[in-house]
Amino acid sequence: MTDALALEAERITAGPLGLLVVLLMGLATVLLIRNMNARLKRLPEQFPPPETKDDPKVRDDPKVRDEPTD
Repeated sequence: MTDALALEAERITAGPLGLLVVLLMGLATVLLIRNMNARLKRLPEQFPPPETKDDPKVRDDPKVRDEPTD
C-alpha cells in the first residue's frame, strides 16, 4: 500500500501552480514599489517644525496635553 502512494523524488516538480504563484508575487512586488515611489515623490522636501507647548496658539489647544488621557 505504501509503495503505491510513494513518490519518486525525481518526479516531483513545482508545476504551473508554483510558477503562477511566483509570477503573481513578483507582479505584486513591482506594483508595491511603484506605489511607494509615487507616494514618496508627493512628500514635501521639508516638514514644518513641530509646534511646542510654549506656543500660545498650541498652549490653549485641548488636543495638546502633557498627561495621557484615559
